Amino acid sequence: MSQQELLQKKCEPCEGGVPPLDQPAIAELMKALDTDWQVSDDGKTLRRRFDFARFTETMGFVNAVAWIAESENHHPEMNVSFRYCVVEWRTHAIDGLSENDFICAAKVDRLVA
Repeated sequence: MSQQELLQKKCEPCEGGVPPLDQPAIAELMKALDTDWQVSDDGKTLRRRFDFARFTETMGFVNAVAWIAESENHHPEMNVSFRYCVVEWRTHAIDGLSENDFICAAKVDRLVA
């Protein structure tokens, strides 16, 4: 799947009952994202650090990610500091990664492109 295809999708509600993505599916979806995204060793979290020159840029980015999260009804963990923000996507209902995580990551990539 391409980045453009991910950008055109909307997150689907996930209440569990479906398996998390397996390693081949994760590897395929990773091709559509910026190479700075990393999957945790346990395969359950998608993470990227974003660096900024000023605090106001960091906070603007955080607010834009929050808008994406609310629009998609899929919310990340964010670690915010003075000049950086780490964004982590994970689908808690299935204790792993779903396509929703990759949809949101692609939309965050578009913010900084």
